[in-house]
Amino acid sequence: MIELIAGSIVTLAVGRAIFKGYSPTSVLLVGGLLLLVLAAALGHPVLPPKVASTGSVLTDIPEFVKYLLSNRAADLGMMIMALVGFAAYMTRIGANDMVVKLAARPLGAIRSPYLLMLAAYIVACIMSLAVSSATGLGVLLMATLFPLMVNMGISRGAAAAICASPAAVILSPTSGDVVLAAEASGVPLVDFAFKTTLPISIAAIAAMGLTHVFWQRYLDRKARHEASPLETATIETRAPVLYVLLPFLPIAGVLVFDGKLAPQLSIVTVLVICLMVAAALELVRTRDVREVFAGLDGAYKAMGECFTSVVMLLVGAGVFAQGLSCVGFIGALIGLAQSAHAGAFVLMLVLVGITTLAALTTGSGNAPFYAFVELIPKLAAHSGIHPAFLAIPMLQASNLGRTVSPVAGVVVACAGMADLSPFEIVKRTSLPIAVGLVVVIAGTAVLVPA
Repeated sequence: MIELIAGSIVTLAVGRAIFKGYSPTSVLLVGGLLLLVLAAALGHPVLPPKVASTGSVLTDIPEFVKYLLSNRAADLGMMIMALVGFAAYMTRIGANDMVVKLAARPLGAIRSPYLLMLAAYIVACIMSLAVSSATGLGVLLMATLFPLMVNMGISRGAAAAICASPAAVILSPTSGDVVLAAEASGVPLVDFAFKTTLPISIAAIAAMGLTHVFWQRYLDRKARHEASPLETATIETRAPVLYVLLPFLPIAGVLVFDGKLAPQLSIVTVLVICLMVAAALELVRTRDVREVFAGLDGAYKAMGECFTSVVMLLVGAGVFAQGLSCVGFIGALIGLAQSAHAGAFVLMLVLVGITTLAALTTGSGNAPFYAFVELIPKLAAHSGIHPAFLAIPMLQASNLGRTVSPVAGVVVACAGMADLSPFEIVKRTSLPIAVGLVVVIAGTAVLVPA
């Protein structure tokens, strides 16, 4: 019982510190170190079996941190950094702008306001395949689709809610979150992304789109909305139309280089190839080596920033998860669930609830999932559950929870550009997000064996 109490106290302290605005990376790292010290004091080993002991428990703790640094930075961290670097380069050369510009153009032909709303939401979700940043995508949509929807008679609140919510469900198979979830589940990326996550995501997007239409219409009628036309904005970009294909190259590369159609390559190798292709096209277009190199430098800087914000967060989360495991908290929690006859579905609901609450309070879609994903393999191994059964709903819950957070960057940005309160956006997104979460949970229960 002491293990459960100690783990609960430290977990609550960590959650409170993150909620109050302290660095999640440092909070998780310090919390994990405290748990490892407590585990050592109780006579428990602090290193996993695959890591050789230094001969002293005092040095085994920093040895585990060193192991995570080398393991996360060289493997999973490199994947995520490469994805972020490529996304930054797509923004730099205007490829993402071209995707949004071309995708928004056909929507102008739709004359029914609420049909336009549904079409705009679906198109915006497709855009999320190319634009990985929720806030960045929201700002682009506010500059293009928002005036179009408002001029068709859709209220500012409804239009802003559409712009704020496309990234609520992860659709991209090469998203850093999906890569991390596949790693935690022990499933090949292609199988995890396309055979399990993608069908669930599509079902959730369809349900959320329809819910948006009825919910926004209900709120508009309740508020007795009257249309107020806006000046339509256009995205200015010098990128050629061909560049619309570039952000989707990694997805095509993962499918092509799968060992069947072509040699099997890691996603990092695929991203290097994609970056080389994009840089070569930029050189042909600009005929300016300095400009191309400057753009690549921007990609490298984004990768460096990703190391501090994401890879180190993974290390901190890994230390925290190891601390909870070593102190006996995970085993005690599983034992408590088994004694209460709680099955895999109940455990999944608890993790989804914790992740959603953390995303709502912190306004981050990444930090909650990165913080708790390290627990998935341990919980799954202890309870005999397929890791993907826990990973998929947690993956989606972190992003869904962010979309109903009044402090989330995308909500604040869209509210500011629409001249609305963030709480108005949250009210507008609340029901679609709740429906999406239910569909994700139900889809996981049906498609993923527990």
